[in-house]
Amino acid sequence: MQAGWTCVYTSSYEHLAELVRVHLAEHDIEAVVMNKKDSSYQNFGQLEVFVPEEDKNTAEALILSLAL
Repeated sequence: MQAGWTCVYTSSYEHLAELVRVHLAEHDIEAVVMNKKDSSYQNFGQLEVFVPEEDKNTAEALILSLAL
C-alpha cells in the first residue's frame, strides 16, 4: 500500500471486509480492501482494509460500532 495509508481492519472473510469498507464510505472515509489471500488456495491469507492515516482514529471507532 502507498505511504500515508494504514490498515484498520483484517479478516479472512471477503464479505466482512466489504461491509467495513462500505460502512466507512457511508461516513465519508475513503477505504480500500487489499486482498492478500493466496490465489491458488483461498484458505490462506487475509483481506485488509486501509484508510488514509488522518482518518485512522475515526475509522477504528466506526468499525468498533459495527460489533463484528
